[in-house]
Amino acid sequence: MLDLNHPTPAPRVISGAKHDWELVIGLEVHAQVATRAKLFSGASTLFGAEPNSNVAFVDAGMPGMLPVINEACVAQAVRTGLGLKAAINLTSAFDRKNYFYPDLPQGYQISQLYHPIVGEGEVLVEFGDGTARTVRIERIHLEQDAGKSIHDMDPAMSFVDLNRTGVALMEIVSRPDIRGPEEAAAYVGKLRQIMRYLGTCDGNMQNGNLRADVNVSVCRPGDYERYQASQDFSHLGTRCEIKNMNSMRFIQMAIEVEARRQIAIIEDGGAVVQETRLYDPDKNETRSMRSKEEAHDYRYFPDPDLLPLVIEQTWVDDIAARLPELPDAKKARFIADFGLSDYDASVLTADVANAAYFEDVAKGGGDGKLAANWVINELFGRLKKDDKDIGDSPIPAARLAQIVALIKADTISGKIAKDVFDIAYTTGREPDEIVATDGLTQVTDTGAIAAAVDEIIAANPAQVEKARGNPKLAGWFVGQVMKATGGKAAPAAVNALVMEKLGL
Repeated sequence: MLDLNHPTPAPRVISGAKHDWELVIGLEVHAQVATRAKLFSGASTLFGAEPNSNVAFVDAGMPGMLPVINEACVAQAVRTGLGLKAAINLTSAFDRKNYFYPDLPQGYQISQLYHPIVGEGEVLVEFGDGTARTVRIERIHLEQDAGKSIHDMDPAMSFVDLNRTGVALMEIVSRPDIRGPEEAAAYVGKLRQIMRYLGTCDGNMQNGNLRADVNVSVCRPGDYERYQASQDFSHLGTRCEIKNMNSMRFIQMAIEVEARRQIAIIEDGGAVVQETRLYDPDKNETRSMRSKEEAHDYRYFPDPDLLPLVIEQTWVDDIAARLPELPDAKKARFIADFGLSDYDASVLTADVANAAYFEDVAKGGGDGKLAANWVINELFGRLKKDDKDIGDSPIPAARLAQIVALIKADTISGKIAKDVFDIAYTTGREPDEIVATDGLTQVTDTGAIAAAVDEIIAANPAQVEKARGNPKLAGWFVGQVMKATGGKAAPAAVNALVMEKLGL
């Protein structure tokens, strides 16, 4: 069920020449399972290896070679299902999906059409405006990936690389619950986030480890509600599938242009043909690839070389007991334990490595809000500028925690802390040592601060009169005192003494 703290976003409406239209979107996300070996062979899954070097005999379709299921792939599928609050089917089965393509040497793909390993689940997708939508998961099944055909290396020939052939994929099939391009991208992003937390897929879209087939249709306002009441898909319009999308931005662009294409056809009196299409980002258009196949077109039948897959509930329970804390739970805990805002908690939990780094800083520094501010604004900003990620950070969490602790203890001011951060970031020195050696300890002696305040006031009688007439101008004196003390004076003490001595 949808969290009542998050209102449901309105569906995306597109104005056609004659009518308003709403989008209906379902996705089939193909996630490469994070394992060292393939689904039915011991061949490596290492990306970037020499072409055709990670190929076992069974991957190459050699006669007499029999598939042997990789238990680690099954465990990862179960782990993903549990992370998506889905039902785990203790009995599942593999089928042969028959079609010919040069990068599929067997002439068929081993998949799970009739009895998938994971059943219905759900994922809560939140948006920046405070709205959220629960997207229902219909199923997750395991299947083999195909190889890669390469057409741009020779003007007269194509080449085939079978390294990906047989790599385990999880196909995560959603219900048609997504109502706009931004929602579709956010849904894929949430799936990727959850799987990265689980360690079941690295989510690298550039390497093809996460791809999406996007089903798009349009309907008139009110038709989606009629579908929900009746579960009659005819209310949703004829859908077209856009294949192999590997970019969040392209997913959004493809949905937008495909929806407008369908609307133009319908309003011109035509009928949308159910088909598979490809998106061309250079031309920003979709083009027909082939008519949409149905199950009978592939002549599915149970794979005769593989027995039904039967797993024990105790095995599933053991996997469930070892699941890590997932993004939504971690975000809620960060808000509760560290007093973070919803926005800050979302930023920090977007990536599992970032979340772990922040938590180390918060615990070591003793102040969650201050730690969040330094991680998000100072560290992330510097890493982005230097084109680094958290794993490459020159300043480990323990050192940033030292800076937070020094600020919290009033040993250094926020201004000095930025200088300490820069030195620690560029040199690798310890913040405690920097402060002690470079004489950066904050001045908290009120006598010394009072003397500086008196000197500034005595030297600026005209500014004193202005400040007494307009208390907001007292900040000028605070700035002058901080400048005179080299930024080492405790700002709170300076502010209090300035107000006292000006009689404000």
